[in-house]
Amino acid sequence: MAGKKASRPCHHCKSRSASAPADTSKIHYEKFWLYRHCSSVQQRDRQAQRAGQLFSGLLAMNVVFLGSAFISSMIFNNVAITLADVWILLSILKVLCLCWILYYLLGTSRQPHAVLYRDSHAGAIWIRGSVLLFASCSVLLNVFHIGYSTILIHCKSRVEILFPSIGILFICTQAYFLWHHSKDCIQVQHNFTRCGLMLTIATNLLLWLLAVTNDTLHIEIESQLREVDRRFGGSNETTLCTCPDMAICKVFQKGYILLYPFNTEYCLVCCSVLYVMWKNVGRRISHHHVPHTKPKFKLQGVVFGPLLGTAAVIIGICVFMMYQIQVTGLVPNRQVFVMYYSYYIVLLPLMSVGAVIGTIIHALEKKELDTLKNPTRSLDVILLMGAALGQIGMSYFSIVALVASDPRDLLNSLILSYSVLLIFQNITQNVFIIDGLHRQRFTPPGKEEEIRDKQSCEGYDQRRMSVLELGQEIRKASLSYIHSYSHLSWKRRVLREISFFLVLCNIILWVMPTFGAHPAFENGLERSFYGYSTWFVIVNFGLPLGVFYRMHSVGGLLEVYVTA
Repeated sequence: MAGKKASRPCHHCKSRSASAPADTSKIHYEKFWLYRHCSSVQQRDRQAQRAGQLFSGLLAMNVVFLGSAFISSMIFNNVAITLADVWILLSILKVLCLCWILYYLLGTSRQPHAVLYRDSHAGAIWIRGSVLLFASCSVLLNVFHIGYSTILIHCKSRVEILFPSIGILFICTQAYFLWHHSKDCIQVQHNFTRCGLMLTIATNLLLWLLAVTNDTLHIEIESQLREVDRRFGGSNETTLCTCPDMAICKVFQKGYILLYPFNTEYCLVCCSVLYVMWKNVGRRISHHHVPHTKPKFKLQGVVFGPLLGTAAVIIGICVFMMYQIQVTGLVPNRQVFVMYYSYYIVLLPLMSVGAVIGTIIHALEKKELDTLKNPTRSLDVILLMGAALGQIGMSYFSIVALVASDPRDLLNSLILSYSVLLIFQNITQNVFIIDGLHRQRFTPPGKEEEIRDKQSCEGYDQRRMSVLELGQEIRKASLSYIHSYSHLSWKRRVLREISFFLVLCNIILWVMPTFGAHPAFENGLERSFYGYSTWFVIVNFGLPLGVFYRMHSVGGLLEVYVTA
């Protein structure tokens, strides 16, 4: 009965079926006989796409290797290759990326039939919002850098003013480009667009690598010598070029150190969005794959998740403030580390239990998997698994160091428990998010029939419908929605509660390390076991990946919340 009802056209559309003109404004390549039956055309198209992806990927690989060689040479031999040399190379790459972005905005995207399709899954609102947030913080960071270098112009190079100035133009242009064109499936100039996107990705990766290196040096200085004015130890500039006793100079200095972590996040987020755009170059999306309704974020039906999550955020902020106050002394108080790790030991099991319950509910559901090709979802899975390796790797190094030293000590046992729980929490949360991302979106029972009726009537004149019929249709749809919402299954409610709770928990776990809570540097246990240089190399890559993992988990959990 349901199949017959869905196949019957609506009664007010029958009179228009014969006279309705065909929609010829869009190009449907799959309807051409040559495209459907000539396999050589499709094969050449696939070969051209693979060749373009291979060439652009090789271009990005060579640029990344060249920049990495410069940055590595600066770190290990700062006499031959200085920081100014690295800035000059990155400035050249930024200018090239700016030229391509402007060409795309003013030329490529405005050509006829350039953007016939747009990927509805790409460029979610929270992803683009995070791009704007981190871009604003990065612009403010560069303003502080320019102001600080201008005050100390007598001992600073001109490059220290030129590099952040170009950075401001690059950040603003790239943020505008990603906000308006992140969903594009460009159909013209495939190879040139792929090369431009890959060049921009490589530039952002090099900026992230340089930012990670400088952030590590800042933390190293703060944790060991407590001198924020010293930069790149061993050079004469650290002793001769110090900040004068001026209020504006101190503001620039403190603001620069505070906003520095946001620059690393901005580069990583931009790389992920640009990669999705690169995968969508030349992609053709069938019209039946395009969702007819956009997901909306609503707080209906959730109570306990927001309450528990808000409590975790408030307690976390208090712990973070007390940690920052106590750790600023020359000798950090041991009790502040006990308080910090105790908070994590309480919160991480709750998050793990919630993720396990959510995964079990997903397994109990009789809900079909979404098997359609989705580059955005594939990238989300890769980023979640890759970014989680940062915290998991650091945790295993800590476990080995603590077990081999003195695991019966109170602080050592807390750090050991924290490391084990962190590994388990990352794994369970990844399973919950990835399983939720592959589930089809929940649609109330009355909505499916309503969507089919709208599709069957699409393209016809709706003005012939009488006011009485329109009122009956609206009342029928409203009653169906109220009935479906009142009988919403407990599984969907639990999933929404868990997802919202995990969103708030990941936000506070992102805020604490982003704004300066780095106990792995201050406690000194792992550093004394592995040695100063080795431990900083481990943390150099693990800590920024952990921060990025928390931020990206928020986006994935919001997607799971909406689909529920």
